[in-house]
Amino acid sequence: MNTNDRGDFSEIPVLDVAPLYGTDREKIAATAAQLCDYLETIGFLYVVGHQVAAHSVEAVREASKAFFALPEEQKLDVKIDKNFRGYLPFAGSTIVTSSVETVSKPNQSESLFFMHEVAETDPRCLAGDPLQGPNQWPAENLLPNFRPTIEHYVDGMSTLARKMVGAIALSLGLPGDSLDAHFEDPTTFLRLLHYPTQPKEEGLFGSAPHTDYGFITLLAQDDVGGLEVKNKDDEWIAAPPIPNAFVMNVGDILARWSNNRFVSTPHRVVNYSGRERYSQPFFFDPSMDAMIETIEACVPVGETPKAGPVRYGDYLMERIDKNYHYRKKAS
Repeated sequence: MNTNDRGDFSEIPVLDVAPLYGTDREKIAATAAQLCDYLETIGFLYVVGHQVAAHSVEAVREASKAFFALPEEQKLDVKIDKNFRGYLPFAGSTIVTSSVETVSKPNQSESLFFMHEVAETDPRCLAGDPLQGPNQWPAENLLPNFRPTIEHYVDGMSTLARKMVGAIALSLGLPGDSLDAHFEDPTTFLRLLHYPTQPKEEGLFGSAPHTDYGFITLLAQDDVGGLEVKNKDDEWIAAPPIPNAFVMNVGDILARWSNNRFVSTPHRVVNYSGRERYSQPFFFDPSMDAMIETIEACVPVGETPKAGPVRYGDYLMERIDKNYHYRKKAS
């Protein structure tokens, strides 16, 4: 597959990241170089060779199915709160910040959000800082072992995400640890998603065309399919499930950080399969207090950065507040 032209692709490439878990510098460098090519030209890839166990992925999927099968009133016991943790009912978001097309109809999905855990006694929580609070968990008697299943998965995904942060730094010609300070206290989201089968209706999507807000997304999807990625010819290219692979993509803050050297590519979900679809995207983003300034190596000599510095938390809250219905009602 030729990936020399930005946005010119007809399939999503596969990258074996096993070397990132080792110590062979040449293999790590080669993996980072290949990653750089995919992030510059497509912004999407499949990640294989990771160390997240298949049974952990499947355990989270089964936990997700069990939660969404609960009666609505039991799901609403953990309704999403001001800290963006908990259950978002069906059609609870409309992607009005989409740069891809004008979106007026809500996403045809329901979600359960978990973020980085923040204790009620944490100073950030006590101060009322945005998105700082404890997760909400379904009752143990309803869904036994739910919390440990999720937390084990998040640990594995965080390790993988940190490997990718290092590889991204290397891909830009920087030391492997040069971005680590921005992720000392990362902003993480695990979103469990349920997409019922949907009618074919103009402007109606499981997830409307959009780009992701953050740094990177690592998605585990079931075998139903429905994820599509937009190329430069405005064609929607399928990203079908591959066993034991995560779909990884660039988010808007990484595109901004890299002076748009890395591309945050539009994507969407349509579920015309006649089956229920379940997915579990994991978003790994900088600390809320991290200042994101264009990486100097990404700015050509004699040019200025395409965007100014921004505090990640301010950037993130603007998007969340615009796209989620419950945030508008609260304000």
